[in-house]
Amino acid sequence: MSLRRLIAEVRGREKTLTVYAPAEADVVDAVREYFASQHVTVRHERTDSGPRAVLSDDGEELASVDADALRKLTSRDLHEVGEAAPYSPLLACLDRTTFTSYDRRQMTQASREIEDRAWRANQGELHTGFQALSNVVTERETYEQLATSGLDVNVYGVPDEDLGATPFSVFGIDTEEVAKTWFVVFDGGGNREQSSALLAEERGEGFYGLWTYEPDLVERALGVLGEFRERA
Repeated sequence: MSLRRLIAEVRGREKTLTVYAPAEADVVDAVREYFASQHVTVRHERTDSGPRAVLSDDGEELASVDADALRKLTSRDLHEVGEAAPYSPLLACLDRTTFTSYDRRQMTQASREIEDRAWRANQGELHTGFQALSNVVTERETYEQLATSGLDVNVYGVPDEDLGATPFSVFGIDTEEVAKTWFVVFDGGGNREQSSALLAEERGEGFYGLWTYEPDLVERALGVLGEFRERA
C-alpha cells in the first residue's frame, strides 16, 4: 500500500457552493478562483445583502459561512496554529473531495486545518510529510509548539538537512514517494471521529490530492506511515 494508491482510490463527489452576494461583489470571483481546482461547483445568487456562502451536497446544506470567512479564505494570509479560522466549518465539510493544482499556500492552509484539530485535541499522534527535511525549517516554531502540547508529533522528509535536537520525532526517508507527497495525518487522539488527513502528490507545478475525515481511510494512511518509519 502507498499514499499514492490511497489518493488514486478516492474520487471526489461534486458539491455545490452557493455565494449569496450583490452583483458587484469581488468576493464571488475570488471564491471561484479558490475552488477552481476542486470538485466544487460555485454558483452566484444575487442578493442585496451578504455576502455569505452555503455548501450543499445533493440539496442538503452542509455548512454556511459569512463574509468575513470568505474574505479570509480567499486572502493570501495564513492563520497561526491555535487561531480559530472562521472558514473551518466549510473546509471540514469537503470530506473526500479531491483537488488538483493546489499551490503551496493552499496546501499550507489546508494543513493548518488538521494541525488545529490536533492542537485542540491535545493528545494523539500527528504525522506530517514535508517532502524534504529542509522544508521543516520554516515551520519549526509551529511544530515545536505542537510538540510541547500533549501530542506525539512526527515529521518525515528526504534527509537533506540535519535538524539537530527537536521536541518532535524526525524520520529521514530517501524515497521518491516521500519526496513527492505532502501529507498531514491526525489519528484523532483516541476519538476516531476526530481523525483527519490531507494527502497530496506533487505533479508538475501543483499538488493533486484530497483531505478526509473518514476514520477508515485515515487508519489506512497511518498504516502506510508505519511502513515509512520502518524504513527510516
